[in-house]
Amino acid sequence: MTEIAEPFDMSLNAVSKHIRVLERAGLIRREILGRDHFLTVNVEPLIEASRWIDDQRTFWEGRLDALESFLRHKKRTARKQEETPRGRAEE
Repeated sequence: MTEIAEPFDMSLNAVSKHIRVLERAGLIRREILGRDHFLTVNVEPLIEASRWIDDQRTFWEGRLDALESFLRHKKRTARKQEETPRGRAEE
């Protein structure tokens, strides 16, 4: 744990707490051999999250593109209606 904490400007206790959070999230696995703690990264949850984010991005980009097209069409239609002279029904 000391080796991991060394490059960071934080206490060993703070690093240990961060490690525990990552363990609970399933992103790190810890193996204890005597007094030594060996940590390995579990990338599978990150890969799964990345896939989900990509799916969401694709979905929302499509929806927002469709909304943009709709709003542009509405704006063009409104302009054309404003430019069209109205009939003389009021006379």
